[in-house]
Amino acid sequence: MRLWAALYGMIWVVFVEFALGLVRPSAVWITYLHVALGLVIVAFAYSNLRELRSTRAPGRVKRIARASYQLSIVMVVLGVLVWAHLGSDWPIVGGETVWNFVVFLHLANALAIITQSAAIAIAYDMWEEKEFATETRPGEIPLSPRPGTEGASRP
Repeated sequence: MRLWAALYGMIWVVFVEFALGLVRPSAVWITYLHVALGLVIVAFAYSNLRELRSTRAPGRVKRIARASYQLSIVMVVLGVLVWAHLGSDWPIVGGETVWNFVVFLHLANALAIITQSAAIAIAYDMWEEKEFATETRPGEIPLSPRPGTEGASRP
């Protein structure tokens, strides 16, 4: 799979995982699917980082990819804590428990991973296509590049 496709693919896997996490697990298979997709995300994050490291892509893209991989590991740890109901009977503030806080962190990390995955994919794609090599005038919105239509723009 080409790297740009894997980078964009991760966004969709994280999106499906995020949506699945919003479903109340009424069947045990939903929980198992959530865990399986979580492990797929870790594998995607590692593979994308490994592939990015072998390119000449800008350092910022590589650093964000490394942070996404690290967050995916944190997600696994938080997921295990959620599954184990750790702290479900330890109140902290306003009737909320440690477990509720861990669930919140799990959700917040999911949002961070999906936004970082999008940033990585877009930045790599733009770098690979050399889109930063040309600037546009203020107010100009260039058309999508198509074969034979160089320099066309919208007012």
